Amino acid sequence: MTHLSKRVNNISESQTIAMARKSRELKAAGIDIISLSLGEPDFSTPQVIKDVAKKAIDDNFSYYTHVSGYVELRNAICEKFKRDNGLTYTNDEIVVSTGAKQSIANAVLCLVDPGDEVIIPAPFWVSYLEILKLAEGTPVIVNTKIEADFKITPAQLEKAITPKTRLIMISTPCNPTGSVYTKAELKALADVIVKYPELYIISDEIYEHINFIGGHESFAQFDFIKDRVITINGVSKGFAMTGWRGGIMAAPKWIAQACDKMQGQFTSATCSITQKAMHKAMELDYETYIKPMRDAFLKRRDLVLNLMKDIPGLKTNVPQGAFYVYPEVTYYFGKKYKDHTINNATDLSLFLLDEGHLALVPGAAFGDDIYIRFSYATSEENLIEALKRMKEALAKLQ
Repeated sequence: MTHLSKRVNNISESQTIAMARKSRELKAAGIDIISLSLGEPDFSTPQVIKDVAKKAIDDNFSYYTHVSGYVELRNAICEKFKRDNGLTYTNDEIVVSTGAKQSIANAVLCLVDPGDEVIIPAPFWVSYLEILKLAEGTPVIVNTKIEADFKITPAQLEKAITPKTRLIMISTPCNPTGSVYTKAELKALADVIVKYPELYIISDEIYEHINFIGGHESFAQFDFIKDRVITINGVSKGFAMTGWRGGIMAAPKWIAQACDKMQGQFTSATCSITQKAMHKAMELDYETYIKPMRDAFLKRRDLVLNLMKDIPGLKTNVPQGAFYVYPEVTYYFGKKYKDHTINNATDLSLFLLDEGHLALVPGAAFGDDIYIRFSYATSEENLIEALKRMKEALAKLQ
């Protein structure tokens, strides 16, 4: 008789990963699936980064490093934060992990006790809630609306805070909505947070470089709350390095030390070769290596939004970062085709997979099953075909 812990039974499989798996299974069966389910740049890692990694292998940089990353890398990360974000950190306030997901898990597991409340604006990235379940924290979901560009307001935040509130988890640019908080919007939230000395912020800024409104604004820029901000970043999105698994945390020293202790018992340091690649990434010139990818994503966003105008019933905002469009799809609820009855976005996603051979992620994964996440991290050719399939499939619903 099998017996799994309540801990693992209480968490859900990542729906983005689940949909990607279904896509691979259908492709293996010979079906032509266009998968727009994973948030993964389709660009290759810049050659200069790969060259440094190859040299690290040849130089036998293959031994254990400090759990938080070798010191020169952490110094380079400090320089990056100072150069790009105007933030001052010391290397003992930096923890390098096996992806930003581990960075977030480290912080949550180190700060949240059973019963502590954590405010999560919805839509939210799929793993926030599941990581919180592992910590046995209590989620306080604050729903945002498409009309407000999916951003939590200071009034919403203040209303959600109780004596049990320990954390707020927020992302900018946001996955899945692509929304980007301005400096004024972050300042307004910071003005609320400062009134509650035991409230901390996990600011997920992994999409920093995929930003269509100019400079990125970091939550930690406000000195009066910087000692309560845990900034999460990494190399997956902006540097096309998803498989390298390199995450970054910048936090007050006592939190960084706790996360180092936690990580030391789970994984120790991330791959030494990845660390060398990350070191090079921290030094890259934005205009030469990163902006061309950002510009391509912007072009694709505009292509997708224009093509979506020809599909009835899709309600969208204009995402200002990341590489997602997050349309509301309630127009199709109650409609039918063959064995499919559409009651929510999950039903619609399964319908599009069956009838349109198009893999998307339903909003249930992100906190509200009236949306679908459409990733445009693929070629323009794929996007044009994907929207064609979507339009033709949706037209069948009556």
